Amino acid sequence: MKYLDPHSQHCAQVCLHCASVCRAYASGYANRFIQEGNIELKDYGGKPFVVNINKAAKQNNTFRTALWTGDHLQVTVMSIDVGDDIGLEIHPNVDQFLRIEEGQGLVQMGDRKDQLDFEAEVYDDYAIMVPAGTWHNLINTGDIPLKLYSIYAPPEHPFGTVHKTKADAMETEEEGSVRYV
Repeated sequence: MKYLDPHSQHCAQVCLHCASVCRAYASGYANRFIQEGNIELKDYGGKPFVVNINKAAKQNNTFRTALWTGDHLQVTVMSIDVGDDIGLEIHPNVDQFLRIEEGQGLVQMGDRKDQLDFEAEVYDDYAIMVPAGTWHNLINTGDIPLKLYSIYAPPEHPFGTVHKTKADAMETEEEGSVRYV
């Protein structure tokens, strides 16, 4: 880096990047450098983890896959088919954050399942905050799958959860704290 010409500066930057990747592999944290190619979508919880969440959400084709489950927080990626929805649900003791990465939808919320008096259209880069004890649904109103990620605090689903379809999720969750109608 002591030479100021553009070629030397570029080489130095490449060298520094390679060195940091090598250090990451040597220390066991290689997953923080997943930037190109497909991201292995699995639950990395309990360990430090950094991911391109936009890319992971867009790559995901399951209804729900847990990406990271800790003691106090959980991150899942979701894909909602055209014309489908998450399903009207309530999490009695869990706050939820959803972020739309691709597509468009309609979010509905309310204190009662028969009175969803809050509605908003959502698109790429929109964030949705759902307080614990709030009935809510997210409907895909677009013409492509709705790609998003969701953060639950505390975790809502068991470590390693993968629901390939909405039907799988509803069948699995009937006994949990999530209530669908």
